[in-house]
Amino acid sequence: MESFLEQYGYLALIAGTFLEGETAILVASSLIAHGPFQFPPTVLAAFLGSFVSDWIYYFIGRLNGKYFLEKRPKLAARVMPVTDFFKKHKLQILFSYRFLYGFRVIIPLVVGMSGIRPASYLFYSTVTGLVWATVVSTTGYWIGKLLNLQAQVFEENLLFIMLGFGLFGLLVGYAIKHFAVGKMAE
Repeated sequence: MESFLEQYGYLALIAGTFLEGETAILVASSLIAHGPFQFPPTVLAAFLGSFVSDWIYYFIGRLNGKYFLEKRPKLAARVMPVTDFFKKHKLQILFSYRFLYGFRVIIPLVVGMSGIRPASYLFYSTVTGLVWATVVSTTGYWIGKLLNLQAQVFEENLLFIMLGFGLFGLLVGYAIKHFAVGKMAE
């Protein structure tokens, strides 16, 4: 595992944050204290993966979102509360959407459909992405330091560590999503 991380660590982190997000960055950043990752490049790699993902969904929403939803009324009905919530709380969402676990695909799609110009979205996605990557990396770093996680320990207990990080991410995400859904109902 150590040789894999030395060879592909940051590329794997970029791919992981593109596909999943929190779990990938928590795993990588937990190895900063004793492993092959360093703090600034970890934050940058996590930011890049999530940034590219956000922009793909943003452009899908901008270029094809409304047409796509017109053809799928059931899906449009499910997207409508998020769209309405976005209209009411645009700035709050634009500055915090990376932290809204469970909404990482739909919010960039809704932002793209909302008519926000790419230059404006560039600002919000950059600020939010850097803050998100820094906060989650810092959390992972302190978890790794507290639990004394090293690549060898990670390799020997990979399933338990991944399940633990996944559960941690789900619990935090559930709490945030529960709060956000409660606000959308208002």
